[in-house]
Amino acid sequence: MAKKYIILDTETTGASESDRIIQLGYIVLGAKEMEVHNEFCSTNVPISFGAMEVHGITPDMLEGKPPCQKTKAYERLLEFNTPENYIIIHNAPFDLGMLEKEGFKTQMKVIDTLRVAKHILPDEEAHRLQYFRYKMELYKEEQKESDALGVVVKAHDALGDVLILKLFLSKLKERLTQEFPNENPVEKMVELTNTPIFIKIFKFGKYKGKTLQEVASSDAGYLRWMLSSMEHLDEDLRYSINLLLTNVMR
Repeated sequence: MAKKYIILDTETTGASESDRIIQLGYIVLGAKEMEVHNEFCSTNVPISFGAMEVHGITPDMLEGKPPCQKTKAYERLLEFNTPENYIIIHNAPFDLGMLEKEGFKTQMKVIDTLRVAKHILPDEEAHRLQYFRYKMELYKEEQKESDALGVVVKAHDALGDVLILKLFLSKLKERLTQEFPNENPVEKMVELTNTPIFIKIFKFGKYKGKTLQEVASSDAGYLRWMLSSMEHLDEDLRYSINLLLTNVMR
């Protein structure tokens, strides 16, 4: 069976543990065929005003819609959920976490384009999808892409982000082909998704703007304190601090 590539995005009632999916959109790319799925879904969890501000989805837009698990988009996603396929998401833990609340646990290979971008574009000001939309001028290609796929992209639509992600994915593949010419770019993205990211610069706290290397040399005790006292320390930052402290001790 030919491999399938599912490029996916969700919109939700918010970003907390209790929030749920209210829109599921994705494109399925195969050897010859292509599918587009994009559905609103209902939930008993109210949409936060902060979430409305981001995606523009209001309660009246969900009236009469089925819950996520009952949508055709969700049911079809279950059919694609096999180990030979790939699911591609920008900031995958968030969307996969939301899908898990609906009973979906991915068996597909995961490509998180956010993590891939952080690996190969470490010096960018930001790594948000909308940042790259403008930085890489992807917005100039959106209409052509939507026409080619035969879809109409509406404002505040998950499918709009999926189209941008599809364009961004092509840019990442080009960059990876340049940097790793002897490796399969898709498999390299899977590898990078699961590889710790070395954080160079503090983005918070009393050493904001300083490099971790500088702090490791001048105040290694602070880094050790972070490891022992900050319970929810970012895993990539934890990895970076441990790596630097190990080198300092040598």
